[in-house]
Amino acid sequence: MRLIVGISGATGAIYGIRLLQVLQRAAGVETDLIITGPAQQTIEYETEWKVDQIKALATRVFNVDDLVAGPSSGSYLRDGMVVIPCSIKTMSALAYSHSDNLLVRAGDVTLKERKPLVLVVRESPLHLGHLRSMVQLTEMGATILPPVPSFYHRPKTIDDIVDHTVARVLDFFGIPHDLSTRWKGLPGSDG
Repeated sequence: MRLIVGISGATGAIYGIRLLQVLQRAAGVETDLIITGPAQQTIEYETEWKVDQIKALATRVFNVDDLVAGPSSGSYLRDGMVVIPCSIKTMSALAYSHSDNLLVRAGDVTLKERKPLVLVVRESPLHLGHLRSMVQLTEMGATILPPVPSFYHRPKTIDDIVDHTVARVLDFFGIPHDLSTRWKGLPGSDG
């Protein structure tokens, strides 16, 4: 399996980093990484990670400004793509096919090739323009997967909360993991 992982400039860079960590250990999964300039700034501000350390987690790394790199073409094989976190700017560009960088172009191509595109949109509150863009992307075939924490697994740390969202992304692509507890129903229920 080959996944393109995009990290845009929204807060929550740790989601993308954690996904790459898990995918690096996943059997049979290759990752192509595209990081935007604002994402690099967010990474440095929000985490202790260096961008080069994050790039080392991926199988291949592409420059966001290289609009003729492999992922810009439909003939470049991919099984799907995830933008984690996904800024409203990136989401809006995808909704209107405004491919001004490789991350957006790769997402646009992923949609046109009818491959799964998952957007971990990190914004709140949302106004009507954001919601309309989400509807438009959903109609185009994308999946909007905001990082909404659950509490039935009784998270103790921020890492537990991050892992829950990363687990949802992995589930979407059918990648096995042990990052979070699965819901089995309330005690005493038939589930």
